[in-house]
Amino acid sequence: MRLLVINSNTSVSVTERVAEAARRFAASDTELVFATGSFGASVIATRAEDAIGAHSTLDLVARHAGDCDGVMIAVSYDSGLRAARELIGKPTLALTEASLLAALTLGSRTGLVIWGHGVTSLYLEVIDSYGLGSRICGARRVDLPIPDGPLAERRLNEATLAAARDLIEKEEAEVIVLVGAVLSGRSIDLEPHLTVPVLDGLRCGMPMLEAMVRIAPRTATSGSYAFPGGRESSGLSVELSERLARVR
Repeated sequence: MRLLVINSNTSVSVTERVAEAARRFAASDTELVFATGSFGASVIATRAEDAIGAHSTLDLVARHAGDCDGVMIAVSYDSGLRAARELIGKPTLALTEASLLAALTLGSRTGLVIWGHGVTSLYLEVIDSYGLGSRICGARRVDLPIPDGPLAERRLNEATLAAARDLIEKEEAEVIVLVGAVLSGRSIDLEPHLTVPVLDGLRCGMPMLEAMVRIAPRTATSGSYAFPGGRESSGLSVELSERLARVR
């Protein structure tokens, strides 16, 4: 099985963090391919940057997904997820949707610990678009920079634990979801220090994507996810233009 894991922003350090976590949770016989955006924000944090990130997602999918069995969008805004599913017709997941779907099986009240400043409303918009807003009991932000050493890593872990405990005590959260690519892989290390399950996008998403590839659902030929093909475009990369023009 060959899976494409894409970082739709331009931060190579985030891709490296994502790669470390993805390898941790993927099966040993799964081949992983990683790709980083060539344009757009270094770290997506606004609606405008998310819109650009969606374009980046489609560009990366068009460039790299051809010989892959599935795609993981390793961006916590799930930038371009639905469009990517339409574009390639292969199992395609993204961090926040995957972790939320897993959380549904573990508890009725989900608390969000979000990395980043001033982004809570954007995430809630994404979650509402999945029809899952009623399952969110509260959210807490961790406003720290991307850690650059052991001390910063420890501070981020401590802040994340404090936010999770606050959600458990004050909002009666029954499961905690860590939101943000920078938090990828941390759930399994922090979970022993809390009293409820803790999830993150790659811990949930990699096994889920592998399962979807093994299920081997057919590609839609009707409905809104049936790729129309034969679309003319301009100003896009050669790969994306060719993909849009292709008739499946």
